[in-house]
Amino acid sequence: MHRRIVLLMLCLSCPLAAAAQPPAAQDWVETSNRYTSRLLQVHFAHDPEDGSQQGLAEYDPRITVPTLADELAERHELESTLAAVLREGAKESDQRVQEDLEILRKAFDQQFRRQDYALAHEVPYVDASRQVFQGVRALLDDQVSAERRPAAVQRLRKYAGMDGGRPFTEILKERALAQMDKPGVLYPAREEVQTDLGRNPNYVDGLAQLFARYQVQGWEDPCERIRTQLTAYDTWVRQAVLPRARTDFRLPPQKYALAFEKYGIDVPPAKIAAMAHEAFGQYQAQMAPLAASIARQRGMASSDYRDVIRELKKQQITGDAILPFFRARLGQIEALIREQQLVTLPARPAIIRLATAAETAAQPAPHMQPPPFLHNTGQRGEFVLPLNIPSATGGAADKYDDFTFDAVAWTLTAHEARPGHELQFDSMLEQGVSLARALYAFNSTNAEGWGLYSEYIMQPYEPAEGQLLTLQLRLLRAARAIIDPELQSGQMNVQQAYAMLENDVVLSHAFATEEVERFTFRAPGQANSYFYGYTRLLELRKEVEEKLGARFSAQKFHDFILAQGLLPPDLMRKAVLEDFVPAQQK
Repeated sequence: MHRRIVLLMLCLSCPLAAAAQPPAAQDWVETSNRYTSRLLQVHFAHDPEDGSQQGLAEYDPRITVPTLADELAERHELESTLAAVLREGAKESDQRVQEDLEILRKAFDQQFRRQDYALAHEVPYVDASRQVFQGVRALLDDQVSAERRPAAVQRLRKYAGMDGGRPFTEILKERALAQMDKPGVLYPAREEVQTDLGRNPNYVDGLAQLFARYQVQGWEDPCERIRTQLTAYDTWVRQAVLPRARTDFRLPPQKYALAFEKYGIDVPPAKIAAMAHEAFGQYQAQMAPLAASIARQRGMASSDYRDVIRELKKQQITGDAILPFFRARLGQIEALIREQQLVTLPARPAIIRLATAAETAAQPAPHMQPPPFLHNTGQRGEFVLPLNIPSATGGAADKYDDFTFDAVAWTLTAHEARPGHELQFDSMLEQGVSLARALYAFNSTNAEGWGLYSEYIMQPYEPAEGQLLTLQLRLLRAARAIIDPELQSGQMNVQQAYAMLENDVVLSHAFATEEVERFTFRAPGQANSYFYGYTRLLELRKEVEEKLGARFSAQKFHDFILAQGLLPPDLMRKAVLEDFVPAQQK
């Protein structure tokens, strides 16, 4: 329930992997991975959807059983395994292995403390429709081999309780009801529950569409059963959870602090907000001359950056033109990367595709879908464009205009594809880094910091319109680091957040709604990670440039950063200063 982690990236040198290994894995990596793999095996035994998503077919027919007993059993097994790993690993002489063991210790300490808080203080509300859809979607995908897809029916039958187990929705209700009996427990935010209920039909309809698309046999009966169960579960949520849902979205300070820690932010909320306020003004100042130049060249009536962006947004790309346009834009970016020697690019092409309606309900923003890493048979990451995102409250007229116009395609593609997340994730797949660094050192700060930094390094080579939109989205990241902590502290209200996002950052109301959902109930704390990770990475680059002077090579620096995997800022800085800088000074 609260224990599940998102396995975004792992490396092929894990002993669990059955695919081809990366070339010449270092001995210390193999040693480290033997320890980390023992913890992963425990996790997958209790959360098989995660194992299945990483390409391990033995987990395909199974589902998570979210009982309290199973959660506590996994916790006991993880604690026991971790203790053994740390005890046995203490004898290892390689400092890098010791660093990985410390990563594991710290990661599980944080995970256990979050779990303890949830068990003591929270009603475990789960959006069952979304959970079931994602469990099935992991198997019904173009990059999943055809022989694995029939297991999606077995998984669906288990969700429906047709093979001897209890229906998934009944277990979720039982968990919630048991926690409701405790005094003073924290209920989910009302907006979260209402939004989920409004979007759940997309998931239910999406199940049937997936099975029909991939022509898997025998899905009709379990699909109809789970539809009935999910509908009944939503009715129960409306009756039992929604009336008790909290009207104040703000988290208790302890819960918000745990969220900061989870996302890799090691400064207090007030400090990051102060940093972001200063940066917000600087970004606006940088946007003003660019907007004036564009307005002059295009004969626009106003040179205010807000009005210029609104005019640029009118040049929307629609329908069948979208994918070819983004693919062509990626080609332009890759040519600039090679010409400016910014980072080493692979020979293989990147993948860009459009999302389905159900996928867009689950992830209402352009994003990178990472490949499986434990048993990869050729799958790669995908840059997914979720278009015409359904609004739970705004109706058909509440449309996004933020992602499908010429000027913004520069920065979106740089962030999600190359040199951003696609290169970040697939470089890990191809080069191989230790599991501890790829998975348990991973957090939103180091992942999204690279994405935003990728926008930064491409900006000087873009046309003026692209540069302006790159700055607009950088302005958004600063706004996030202002709004998120100030909403939580009470210094800002929701209406003020919408005003900043729609007026100063120039987002559509639909996109602003998505952002406010992120701050208030989807992932409070996470939005700060983009700005913070970017700031730390930019500080590191400046420090390295000062040390190396004329010897500094952007390409070598970026290749080194990517080769480290997703290290948090402190560990990345240590690696750069102790390994990269001395090597470049020789």
